[in-house]
Amino acid sequence: MWLDKHFLKLFRTPSSLDLDTLEYPSQQQRATLSSSDQLLRRLNWRLLRPLASYLGGSEHSRFLGPGVEFSEIRAYQPGDDIRFIDWNISARTEVPMVREAYVERAADVWFLLDLSASTRWGTADCLKLDRALELTALAGQLLNRAGNRLGALLFAEKPLTIIPPAVGQQHLLQLLARIRQVPHDDDACAGTTDLVAALTKVQTVIRRRALVIIVSDFLVSAGWQGALGKLAQRHEVVAVRLLDPREGALPDVGLVTLEDPETGRQLFVDTSDARLRERFGQAALLQTEQLHTDLMKCGVELLQIRTDEETITSLVSFLQTRRARRLRQPWSRRAPVAVSGKGDI
Repeated sequence: MWLDKHFLKLFRTPSSLDLDTLEYPSQQQRATLSSSDQLLRRLNWRLLRPLASYLGGSEHSRFLGPGVEFSEIRAYQPGDDIRFIDWNISARTEVPMVREAYVERAADVWFLLDLSASTRWGTADCLKLDRALELTALAGQLLNRAGNRLGALLFAEKPLTIIPPAVGQQHLLQLLARIRQVPHDDDACAGTTDLVAALTKVQTVIRRRALVIIVSDFLVSAGWQGALGKLAQRHEVVAVRLLDPREGALPDVGLVTLEDPETGRQLFVDTSDARLRERFGQAALLQTEQLHTDLMKCGVELLQIRTDEETITSLVSFLQTRRARRLRQPWSRRAPVAVSGKGDI
């Protein structure tokens, strides 16, 4: 798989490569990697809400001070920093005027990764879990450019591991390595996925407003909508749904035994029955529509990643939609918080 052999090339860290064991890609693979690398350089994942609060980043914040994003022009008040006086406007109005801008900061980004048995399944190019790792690597690189701190909470039947947020390319590589080191045959990764427990846990762990990316197939126990809605009230939440084509349509292959990877329950069905395949497709469609409705009510964006499609293709389409929304975002209506000229909170 591309991630297994070549994801280190994406981060361009030659010191971490083992040249003796690395399998060099063919000419066609090199062309694909080159085009993907060029595309990633043009992509940006920017936050829609002003959540940034840490020094050293380039995300939007609610703090006013030295910055590049214009906020407003107002009359000078005693105590204002004279460096922010706009002398041209002050000369025209004959009143000292101050130009204010939003300070650029860094934010926390949390990945909630579903490592349950249902994600270790796939019938197309790879497993759903492989797509989850690819999405984490790609999104992590894009968000890392803005100086954001990346953390993760891994869950299945219960919350498994918490990786504290940190900044830097090396931390991203360590985060991906720790995700891959989780034993998938452990009893904790078996059983029914408990998304509610993961959402409840992450609310107690995250101290500041953050971007939360939930990566799951959402084949989980019912009742998670309330916990997700509560999380979305404070944080910006993106739901990444992992899909396989066989989850939406049954092939006509005769008699087969279907097994739930989480509970082990088996069902013997005749896939040559056209009415059975039609009912299965309708049930899958209703499940998808219900998920979309629930996420919309919670105010959560949805990104769908399929095992039969390239991750970067879906990510590009999603980020283009976000960019259009961000350009329409009424930042000037946000309640600003003034900071000193040095940028301290």
